[in-house]
Amino acid sequence: MDEWSPQQISGFMANANGVCVSHQWIYALIWDDKKRGGELWRRLRLPRQRRYQRRLAKHAGLGKIPHRVGIEQRPAEAEERRHIGHWEGDTVLKGHKESGLVTLVERRSGYLLAARLSTITATGTAKAMTRLLKPRRGAVQTITLDNGSEFAEHRQVAKAVSAKTYFCDPYRSCQRGTNENTNGLIRQYFPKGTDFRKVSDSALRRVVAKLNNRPRKRLGYRTPAQVFLGEYSGALKTAGAALNV
Repeated sequence: MDEWSPQQISGFMANANGVCVSHQWIYALIWDDKKRGGELWRRLRLPRQRRYQRRLAKHAGLGKIPHRVGIEQRPAEAEERRHIGHWEGDTVLKGHKESGLVTLVERRSGYLLAARLSTITATGTAKAMTRLLKPRRGAVQTITLDNGSEFAEHRQVAKAVSAKTYFCDPYRSCQRGTNENTNGLIRQYFPKGTDFRKVSDSALRRVVAKLNNRPRKRLGYRTPAQVFLGEYSGALKTAGAALNV
């Protein structure tokens, strides 16, 4: 067994095949299988109660995002991936927001930016995002985010980089398929349960560098770094800062 989580399966399917299946739907299939005597549930990494509490907390976060604009209002060009400048963002967490990473992935190139979050707060998340994006703000037009309350201060980020922020529909992680898939790749280096307070900045930089310099089939076997830096020459001056998180 490859031991992929439902989130990783959902993100991979969306990115590779354009199949939009939420991880909640996959969980529902697993529990239906259990009712019929199946064993799929035994492969899950977290107990059901903990996942249920996390789902409720994330749904509650919808009301904690002021000035939230839905993805249906995002410009069509963001969907097309013809030009760089459209980003997706989410967090990779330990437990229920004990520590984590904020990750930003550019849709066309798959170029990754990431920063550690010792504590998960809206203010800290906004500061980290601004620090990552500001050196390359010329290549930031839109940012599509998850509905977690840690993104409540999204307007500060948008103002700092002159971009617009949008939010996915609830439980539709496939609308951020590039980011969801990349977070799955990050989990190969930082498995579930990793305490990101104990992860060094240099260790995170190495992982980001590996992923940004890994050839991708959908890019004609070019790397995300080649595509992003090649199409945004201004980023060449600050390329190192992409990894100094």
